[in-house]
Amino acid sequence: MHGRSERTRAAKHYLGPEDYNDYSGENVSKWNPKRWSRGVIIGAIIAAIVIIVAIIVGAVVGSRNSNSAYPDYTQLNYTLQDTYHGTTFFDNFDYFNTYDPSQGFVHYVPEETAQQYNLTYATDSAAIMRVDTSTANATTGRFSVRITSKKQYNNGLFIFNVTNSPYGCSTWPALWLSDPSNWPTNGEIDVMEGVNQATNGNQMTLHTTDDCKMNVKRKETGKVLTTNCFNGTDDNAGCGVKGTNAATFGEAFNEQGGGTYAVEWRNAGIRIWFFQRGSEPSDIPTDVSNTTAPDPSTWSTPMADFPGTDCDISSHFKNQSIIADIDLCGSWAGATGVYSTQDQCPGTCSDFVAQNQEAYAKAFWEFASFRVYSAS
Repeated sequence: MHGRSERTRAAKHYLGPEDYNDYSGENVSKWNPKRWSRGVIIGAIIAAIVIIVAIIVGAVVGSRNSNSAYPDYTQLNYTLQDTYHGTTFFDNFDYFNTYDPSQGFVHYVPEETAQQYNLTYATDSAAIMRVDTSTANATTGRFSVRITSKKQYNNGLFIFNVTNSPYGCSTWPALWLSDPSNWPTNGEIDVMEGVNQATNGNQMTLHTTDDCKMNVKRKETGKVLTTNCFNGTDDNAGCGVKGTNAATFGEAFNEQGGGTYAVEWRNAGIRIWFFQRGSEPSDIPTDVSNTTAPDPSTWSTPMADFPGTDCDISSHFKNQSIIADIDLCGSWAGATGVYSTQDQCPGTCSDFVAQNQEAYAKAFWEFASFRVYSAS
């Protein structure tokens, strides 16, 4: 009853006797338009128009200001933190050997099996990850490898020197950052990813929990595919950006000797650059013994830009490990609309995997080095 009583008193105040005048024998409010002169009516109309225009202009200006907002990507001072290189490359990784969460027709094997089948090995200059080519009839899925770095990161500059990327019907290779034990809570950054023949180039994507969008001002050379990073939209498509040409992944990438992907992950945003072999900035050393720290603020426009304008980067991305794998079929590469329709691969994806071991001779990663720099 207290709320009703307050409303009653308010009504009596605004409709009290002081607001009424006697007019033609009736109590009529002075605010009744029937009593307004022509000049007053015209003035009221003009005032209403001015208010409406002001509201519209304010909304447009506000929208423009929002669309023009952009993070501060000023220089950070980086220091070399970790180097993954040489014969000890795989010592820094754990081998994933449980059920594939992407429903692939694949068996991720432990380190001992990988070594037995020669699926992983490292030299002074290269680390190799391969798919099994020795099993003639892999009726329950083909052997492959997925590795996760033992160390986790919460920001930094990552330099991936990649010499060869896997490709071919049924393949779904990826190089990415994530916390598999806390996905999607701690986010995912896909640095290199493609399926089947991967003739359309590399795809870079973020996957997050809700409230992370990229429909804001961005500075990038790649093609925007989607802008909502929330894993609960578009069948977990994430917010993706497509590489500028076929040479960013797959056969065309390999033919030019690979290249370097650089990822800067900071609170202001996440940016990904691709440099073709021989075109790397001078401050990205080719000699891993060189500890010179790169300066991304001097580089050209990145291929993918994921600014923190409408996404709290620090809360969506945490405890990220470096992950590399070669999945087979699965929810993307093996989807009918992709495998047979888009990429024109023969038969069914699982039959192809089981019966065509020779097809996987080209399905291998070759990494020259990974380097991680931290900001001071």
